[in-house]
Amino acid sequence: MLEKLLANYEETAAIILFSIGFTTLLLNRNLIKKIIGMDMMDSAIFLFLASQGFIEGKEPPILAEGITGAQAYVNPIPAGLVLTGIVVSVSVSAVMMALAMRLYHRYRTLDVDELIAIAGKEEV
Repeated sequence: MLEKLLANYEETAAIILFSIGFTTLLLNRNLIKKIIGMDMMDSAIFLFLASQGFIEGKEPPILAEGITGAQAYVNPIPAGLVLTGIVVSVSVSAVMMALAMRLYHRYRTLDVDELIAIAGKEEV
């Protein structure tokens, strides 16, 4: 069992990183820490996709002299997905941080429980 974990260390690291991020997202009440946990989960997914896209002995998908078959190249789709995911992740993180800043300026707290209590009082 340990040999399989060590042989697939990229996937193991991705699972551990995702678990840490998920735990942070669930157990912390601070909004900034929740955003950081979500970013950790994003990074774990990117690590996992990048590790799945790598094949030992294959070339990058750039045409080279003398190589004519597609079987000699690595599939470029996982790398494209990772790059697109990074762009989306950065954008979502920026919006979440901006919203957290607005919440703090208005309510002077980032505690989720306090924000829910304040929102419940304002509805009445």
